[in-house]
Amino acid sequence: LVILLATISAAGAFAPSTASRAATYCMSLSMSEEETETVVVNEAPVEAEPPAAPAYPTLNGWTPDPSLPCWGLPGVSAPLGFFDPLGFSKDKELTGAKRLREAEIMHGRVGMMAVVGFLIGENTPTIAYGMTNDHTIANDQIPEIPGTVLFPFFLAINIAEAYRASRGWVEPGLGPLWTLRENYYPGDLGFDPFGLKPSSDPKAFANMQTKEINNGRLAMLAAAGCIAQELVNGKGIVENLLS
Repeated sequence: LVILLATISAAGAFAPSTASRAATYCMSLSMSEEETETVVVNEAPVEAEPPAAPAYPTLNGWTPDPSLPCWGLPGVSAPLGFFDPLGFSKDKELTGAKRLREAEIMHGRVGMMAVVGFLIGENTPTIAYGMTNDHTIANDQIPEIPGTVLFPFFLAINIAEAYRASRGWVEPGLGPLWTLRENYYPGDLGFDPFGLKPSSDPKAFANMQTKEINNGRLAMLAAAGCIAQELVNGKGIVENLLS
């Protein structure tokens, strides 16, 4: 009997008890949690994505917006607002809208100079007609001006146009024809000897640009009216106003 009891006691010493199994399970669970926590702590922090770059470059405070008429270019003013009854700018891509604005602002500048030329060329001493005011009307002056006076005039125009083309237009063969450079703002040739361009205030620049465009539009109509008036009766502009 004593030998039997000793044998049973020895066998029981090697059998795992319920408490031992529970302790082993808890220890394993604790180790698993520690490993999980270690993995979470060692994860690299997620870096914030940089903000997306604008789809179009900002030029002189103007960022092209396809949802606005003519991509949001300045020139819209009361009472007409955006006025394009013939739809020239409708469904135009950005390059086409910039090209239309380039043509409008350049013709407006020529129109302003033309109106001044009508008034001065017909009523003040000039290189071609001397110190007298007995001039031919402006419509007929170019055929009467000698070539020695016209050549420097047209040469200056060619130089100015070549500079404008090199500054604002893509060279032939490097892109589609009649395409303005992406970083070129229509009409901005960098010529501002009196420093009138607002460089730090986009709203002030847009306001000045709108004024220039509106004056150019008026000048184009005025120049066309001067030409038509002189074709009707052959009299100068001031002479018509005084008669």
